[in-house]
Amino acid sequence: QVQLVESGGGLVQAGDSLRLSCAASGGLFSYIMGWFRQAPGKEREFLAAITWNSGSSYYADSVKGRFTISKDNAKNTVDLQMNSLKFEDTAVYYCAAQAPGMGRYGSWGQGTQVTVSS
Repeated sequence: QVQLVESGGGLVQAGDSLRLSCAASGGLFSYIMGWFRQAPGKEREFLAAITWNSGSSYYADSVKGRFTISKDNAKNTVDLQMNSLKFEDTAVYYCAAQAPGMGRYGSWGQGTQVTVSS
């Protein structure tokens, strides 16, 4: 099971950009890596995913065009570039990994807080 550590969260103003990073231990061959978030009182929300082998990416409609997921094979990291941040983007952001054939995200990071002031 891979271990995941997120970084890059913080306090920003509406309209600002922020880049989150997820460092993974262990090999990620054929993994799907995802970013999620959970705001207070709300369910966890899928944001974006990327397949490690092909680099194909997928986005939730709520962030499409503002957020970009990317990976760095050499560093074993997955980043989430967030632009034009809004107050409603305030949440704890989590990185997750889905092992080949599992059909679900089985490894999760501890989360990083993103707070957007209006």
